[in-house]
Amino acid sequence: MTDQNRVTSMSVESHGVSPEQPPKTVNVGRRVFLGVAALGALGVAFGNSVQNFLGDAFGSGLGGLLPFGDHFRIYSITGTNPKISRDKYRLKVSGLVEHPTTFTLADLQKMPMTSFTKTFQCVTGWRVPDVHWEGVKLSDILERVGVQPGAVAVSFDSYDHADTESLTLEQAHLPDVIVAYSMLGAPVTTEHGGPVRLYVAPMFGYKSLKWLSGIRVVDIVEPGFWEQNGYPVNGWLDGTTGPNNPDPGLT
Repeated sequence: MTDQNRVTSMSVESHGVSPEQPPKTVNVGRRVFLGVAALGALGVAFGNSVQNFLGDAFGSGLGGLLPFGDHFRIYSITGTNPKISRDKYRLKVSGLVEHPTTFTLADLQKMPMTSFTKTFQCVTGWRVPDVHWEGVKLSDILERVGVQPGAVAVSFDSYDHADTESLTLEQAHLPDVIVAYSMLGAPVTTEHGGPVRLYVAPMFGYKSLKWLSGIRVVDIVEPGFWEQNGYPVNGWLDGTTGPNNPDPGLT
């Protein structure tokens, strides 16, 4: 199945701002997160039959937070998708590292490649099963640059100059956390956050930052854009929010 066949019509989450304006704060809150995460967990456990039933039952409104089959919904904080050509792509790795490095796409593709097939699960409930990913383990990149003593977390920046994300250093070393340059058997498209994006398989989709431009090794967990808007810093697929994954089997 091609990338294009897995994408619904674009649904842009712009918060009513232009790309030049900072995104507005929209607090989601823990109760809303846990409620929607529970719906997402239903999708993980029972598949599309439950998802479609929920969508039919609730219709519009809450139905907008529910899954509607095996298709991606495309979101953008700024209302636009930054377009970065593959030959001009650069990934800057900095912060508490021994060897600050800027990687090209070709540099990443020369590193040991890891691949796997996972279900992509959004915190709002929709899911896409059997998504094939290829890329470089984040842990391999961190090993290449050398993490200094005192580092406890990793922060991520996007080419959209709005989205940010974070992981603890332990989370960053999980084997299914990758810097991805291929999905669904093809290069990552602009709409999906290409040419290179973060993919955090054990967590909900908001942790998988698109249009990855920077990796910063830091001495404190820096809540990302969605966390600053009320989402938990740790969004595990079972809805728990502690620093460690209580149920790796979900991924």
